[in-house]
Amino acid sequence: MRAPDFWRSEGVLATLLAPLGAGYDLAGRLRRGLLTPQRASVPVICVGNLVVGGAGKTPLAIALLGRLAERGWRAHCVTRGYGGREGGPRRVDPERDDASAVGDEPLLLARAAPTWIARDRVAGARAAAAAGAAAVVLDDGFQNPRLAKDLSLIAVDGAYGFGNGRVLPAGPLREALAAGLARAQAVVLFGDDAAGVAQALPPGLPLLRADLVPDAAGEPPRGQRVLAFAGIGRPEKFFATLRALGAEVAATHAFPDHHPYGAAEIDALRREAARLRAGLVTTEKDAVRLPRGLAAEVAVLPVRARWRDPGAIDALLDPLVPRRAGAMPAS
Repeated sequence: MRAPDFWRSEGVLATLLAPLGAGYDLAGRLRRGLLTPQRASVPVICVGNLVVGGAGKTPLAIALLGRLAERGWRAHCVTRGYGGREGGPRRVDPERDDASAVGDEPLLLARAAPTWIARDRVAGARAAAAAGAAAVVLDDGFQNPRLAKDLSLIAVDGAYGFGNGRVLPAGPLREALAAGLARAQAVVLFGDDAAGVAQALPPGLPLLRADLVPDAAGEPPRGQRVLAFAGIGRPEKFFATLRALGAEVAATHAFPDHHPYGAAEIDALRREAARLRAGLVTTEKDAVRLPRGLAAEVAVLPVRARWRDPGAIDALLDPLVPRRAGAMPAS
């Protein structure tokens, strides 16, 4: 789905849908209240968000997996596998699995660390621990009450914030803002705070700052003429990044999040790019959903999370997963 424009501000439609939002929030609160979370045998660090759509969860999870490795902890990732047909628990093989089976985000996560898809998060954490995980990074399980979390981080896009502050379908929130923030141990804000996120946080809740930056392994298309397409939570962020890198963006095409591309769609984009004398470029998350055999014709711009103050995340990790003897120095 694409986030509707009225989710950004108050309006008549948001007001009319507010009762439905209240019902959605009530259902979530009842679910969390009726279930008793089950604890895993290893520490569980949850990466979640409070709004639907892209907020930087996957790059944040990958950054945490790397941080844990630096501290000497063999961490696995557990994720639902949204968009894939497999229910799991199943370990992802990034060389053999495809997005239709396991989802797009698990394929990216599996490149960073052993990753399990599991609609039953408790079973997924147990499978990871049985396979040797000393810690689990839970990707997008903040609203799931079945698995107990030892540390919960909320990813927030600084340009979008919490939208109009209303719950689905009146706004982008998955649950009431105050209740969600009360269960988190910190908020990770990506980019500059253009939406007043800091002012919306309760006193004492840590605010960590990070940026999504092009990966050094990528090829920033500076000076190149490109046709950009993306099927992510907020495609406009990707298009803006390309322009900021100096690309000449001749055309853009936004698709729904997790959109499964067909060969005919890519062929049409390829023909349009040829007419515009431009190259095709997309995100790393979109690239794993391209039809086999066509991915080589599309440039990919990967991004990674970069901490503005690495010591702030280390301070949260220290009590839970202290640095082990012989671990590499933090970067």
